[in-house]
Amino acid sequence: MSVCILGIESSCDDTSVAVIKDGYLLSNHVAGQSIHQRYGGVVPELASRAHQENIVPLVDIALKDAGISMSDISAIAFTRGPGLLGALLVGTSFAKGLSIALNVPIIDVNHLQAHILVHFIQYPDKSTKIPEFPLLCLLVSGGHTQIVLVRDYLSMEVLGQTIDDAAGEAFDKCAKVMGLGYPGGPVIDALSKNGNPQAFYFSKPRVDGFNYSFSGLKTSFLYFLQDAVRQDQNFIEKNKNDLCASLQRTIIEILIENFRKAILQTNVNHIAIAGGVAANSALRVAVAELGKELSVEFFLPEKSLTTDNAAMIAISGYFKYLRGEFSDHSLPPLPRMPF
Repeated sequence: MSVCILGIESSCDDTSVAVIKDGYLLSNHVAGQSIHQRYGGVVPELASRAHQENIVPLVDIALKDAGISMSDISAIAFTRGPGLLGALLVGTSFAKGLSIALNVPIIDVNHLQAHILVHFIQYPDKSTKIPEFPLLCLLVSGGHTQIVLVRDYLSMEVLGQTIDDAAGEAFDKCAKVMGLGYPGGPVIDALSKNGNPQAFYFSKPRVDGFNYSFSGLKTSFLYFLQDAVRQDQNFIEKNKNDLCASLQRTIIEILIENFRKAILQTNVNHIAIAGGVAANSALRVAVAELGKELSVEFFLPEKSLTTDNAAMIAISGYFKYLRGEFSDHSLPPLPRMPF
């Protein structure tokens, strides 16, 4: 009998619903929230309200696109955390209510682990190569930067992580200083293509083990701009492309340095990246080059699956369903959820 999982993602400012059937992605729809751009960041209350408006229409669209009905659903997987509490409450409450109405189980999913599991999604219209275990994954997003050893679909260990700011946050905060708007990461990536990555140099903090730190880089970048603007008020505008390219090079060098050390120490043969920053074109090139350099197989997620999406929640729910790992309706959402 087929296993059909309805996935629901509402951890931040993207509402998403997806359908996975027997490991194959049948539909995945995301409703963004552009209203946050005017505030330079996500406003939690506005995000929660938008989730409430979007979730029902998205479920209807996802089911129709997948060609299934409510009666075909085997279980409902939802993001329990980490994320914004109000946003998580919308998805959690909806999943619980729908599961009672349909008399099907619910499955709570860790948002970070789900980002990694996008590499195991299959598609009905094309052949997809799946990583083998153990897999070493560099998980990079606006809120998290981690090196994760994946021993199995549901067995993962964090080997290193940021001790302060995440790489994605560094991109966004530095972009804000340059007046590039929010989210800044994609803008920096685009402008970098026309810039010189060796034009400027910024500090690269050193921390123990496989951990990361990006707060020092942000401070270095800010002070550098302040000094430069004192001498030339138009410095940022004149050097925008070079600034973006140099900043991007620095962040990626920091990420790759520890990732390389972790690969060599764990002696894995398969590596991957995941999370929102995994869409960065230069990081994708750097990981591909690292894989070739170390003779390990590398996996890059489809760009549409790097940002928050329900496909990753549904595939996580699918693997938990196969092991009978269902959730109790009393489980609350967790803004800070242990990996």
